[in-house]
Amino acid sequence: MSKTNFEFLDALEQIARDKGISVETLLDALANALVAAYKRTPDAAEEAVVTIDPDSGEIRVYGQELDEAGNVVREWDDTPDDFGRIAAQTAKQVILQRIREVERDLKYEEYAGREGDIVTGIVQQTDNRYTLLDLGKVEALLPQAEQVSYERYEHGARLKAYIVEVRKTSKGPQIVVSRTHPGLIKRLFELEVPEISSGAVEIKACAREPGHRTKIAVWSNDPNIDPVGACVGARGSRVRMVTNELRGERVDVVPFSDDPVELIQSALAPARVREVRLDDVTGTATVVVSDYQLSLAIGKEGQNARLAARLTGWRIDIKSETQLAEEEAGYAGEEWAEGEWVQNEAGEMVWQSAEGGEAVSATEWSQGSEADGAPEADGAPEADGAPDADGAPDVTDAGSSS
Repeated sequence: MSKTNFEFLDALEQIARDKGISVETLLDALANALVAAYKRTPDAAEEAVVTIDPDSGEIRVYGQELDEAGNVVREWDDTPDDFGRIAAQTAKQVILQRIREVERDLKYEEYAGREGDIVTGIVQQTDNRYTLLDLGKVEALLPQAEQVSYERYEHGARLKAYIVEVRKTSKGPQIVVSRTHPGLIKRLFELEVPEISSGAVEIKACAREPGHRTKIAVWSNDPNIDPVGACVGARGSRVRMVTNELRGERVDVVPFSDDPVELIQSALAPARVREVRLDDVTGTATVVVSDYQLSLAIGKEGQNARLAARLTGWRIDIKSETQLAEEEAGYAGEEWAEGEWVQNEAGEMVWQSAEGGEAVSATEWSQGSEADGAPEADGAPEADGAPDADGAPDVTDAGSSS
């Protein structure tokens, strides 16, 4: 083996060790590139293969003749005299290109199966479109849509984020991460709560309004472990670590139950629920609370009720005891006919039934209201002679006008 060939192989082995690439991979890439280089030489064969001896480093070109089926019927050594110079020039370009490709592939393979995982990065660049996080070997993209609205990401700050997508591009893997995804909550609790990472405790459901509040429902597979206590930790230490990483976002931990009534009662904490009525047809849960608990159950701008609905999968209608009593008292009273007071062509107010038919004047209405059940509360004439809220004349006016 010549000195040149020895140096060539030695260089290949060194590159392979440094970049984590096999020598065979580099030799295959170089052989394919040398075939293209050979075909640019004068009188080159239409078909050819290049062989590189892995022991001696010797490079040979063999021209080939193929039949119609693509089988080799004749082969001959067609190595050009100055092919060593061509090989040296090509080798440098091919090896550098192949190294870049392999490095990109390795980076992609490292993150390709990690969608749904959590990563820690250092903020590198921030603008109104996205933030770049340095993960070490690669950068992650945190788009504006995946950012919590009030959070500010300062350069050099460490940040945990949730991987939502890994894309393969010509420039390497593009990793898209999120700070708003509910999965971030689950992964943060896995880091802080050993019982969750071991599988003894499960997060069954999660509802989140990023930057404001989150509710999680937890379940224990071990009767000796309190799932809520495990997640909260001694004096709230574990849940506090999650809250700190979320920069102050409040996290409520409630026990999960297969009984929807119990789950809804827990989900509306810290409010105390008096009663839950389920309507399986509409998927609605009517929740009754004490009068003084109503605002607490609904929460600021409806947040508590909204998160509880997402956590349980039920539409939640919250009523105070007074509201429910008033509704039930109203339903127990007289049933009103449906319709409205309208003005006819003559300018008189007449009752038009929702079921259709001929309109009824105020006088006719007053004579038949007891039998027909027309609604006094919906605009029936009043006995004192003043028009009601809908503008209908009272009985005295109607009688005198006729």
